Amino acid sequence: MKPLKLNETAERYTYEDYAGWDDENRYELIDGKVYIMSPAPAQVHQAISVRLLLKLGNFLDGKSCEVFHAPFDVCLNAAGDKDNTVVQPDIVVVCDNSKLDGKRCDGAPDLVIEILSPSTSNQDKVIKFKKYLQAGVREYWIVDPESRAVSVYVLDDGKYIASAYSDEETVPVHVLEGCQVDLRDVFAE
Repeated sequence: MKPLKLNETAERYTYEDYAGWDDENRYELIDGKVYIMSPAPAQVHQAISVRLLLKLGNFLDGKSCEVFHAPFDVCLNAAGDKDNTVVQPDIVVVCDNSKLDGKRCDGAPDLVIEILSPSTSNQDKVIKFKKYLQAGVREYWIVDPESRAVSVYVLDDGKYIASAYSDEETVPVHVLEGCQVDLRDVFAE
């Protein structure tokens, strides 16, 4: 494997290109465009991620759905773009095990959770939001550590229906019947 060398004349990269990069950095590929991911997230980001992962993992213990955390490749296949959109969400839940090939998720996960960081906020709120919608991600959470809030988007007839939750509320996980996440625990100091 070789380090990433961006070709200034290349218009788009593919999963094959992406899979060959090995240079200590993490990347995402959205519509063939390379996004270099920031180094290790802040402590609060990590703490929130671990708490959410544990809550979902404990709920899913013994069930058919699986939870994964970054870095974990998700090839969205949005609008037939199988080879040029690869993201690494903070947390994903996959209930269709045929989408898992031992290395990545090939297709839309059931649940995607992104935890905002200053360097990725626009990507998570705009660029990835559109890609997740196009790909058919059934539920998308945007967790904002600064405002201690969670925006939840549930897919309904090709559109996302939005709900907002504060750090004092409990969020139902729509794609996991019976699962609820108490945000007091997630945002605990």
